[in-house]
Amino acid sequence: MAEVNTGDGGGHGKHDKKRAKKSSTRIDMTPMVDLAFLLLTFFVLTSTFSKSKVMEIPFPKDPKDLKVQQKVNNAITFLMTKDNKIYYYNGEFYPKNNKDGKPPTTITATDFSGKGLHELLLDRNKPTVDAIKKLEERYKNKEIADTTYRRLAIAEQGRKAVPEKGIVAGLTVLIKTDDKAVYKNVVDLIDEVKICNIGIYAIVDMMPSEKELIDAASN
Repeated sequence: MAEVNTGDGGGHGKHDKKRAKKSSTRIDMTPMVDLAFLLLTFFVLTSTFSKSKVMEIPFPKDPKDLKVQQKVNNAITFLMTKDNKIYYYNGEFYPKNNKDGKPPTTITATDFSGKGLHELLLDRNKPTVDAIKKLEERYKNKEIADTTYRRLAIAEQGRKAVPEKGIVAGLTVLIKTDDKAVYKNVVDLIDEVKICNIGIYAIVDMMPSEKELIDAASN
């Protein structure tokens, strides 16, 4: 509260000369300080502190029998090593002289250019990309709600194979690195996977036979 103290200025006698009255102003800051602390307490209690941004990386569950290689449908495996080199192969891995009598797996080199990794993933994931584009059109035309769009898009990414209906499984990406790979390249690869609407991906350990292939290709 503000107070104004006014003096009478003297001049009480009959012949005394009256002086101009002097006034002094005193502002009580207590209410303002109380209000400042109340506002500070309010903003501290209602504010949301920034959360650290992390990248979610799914890791597959360890199989019961580590000697048995787990089969995956519609998969592409990337092998990453030194000098920003990326190799890949499609489907299951078959070493030389395998018991199934399959031709041994060969690897192909690619890179992070627009004609390399990005185009490769878009081409391999074309059924899912096309299906999500149709969902986007329906969402833009307000035929479906945003929650429905997201749910159907996730379902397309994790689509199960139905051979009798000609439906292929959603693309699965396996990422394997040796001890010479660059961490940044792994992050860039995961970014490309997300950009190309691939919902199933995981970082797994590299097999010794795969390590031999990239060592031979790198030298």
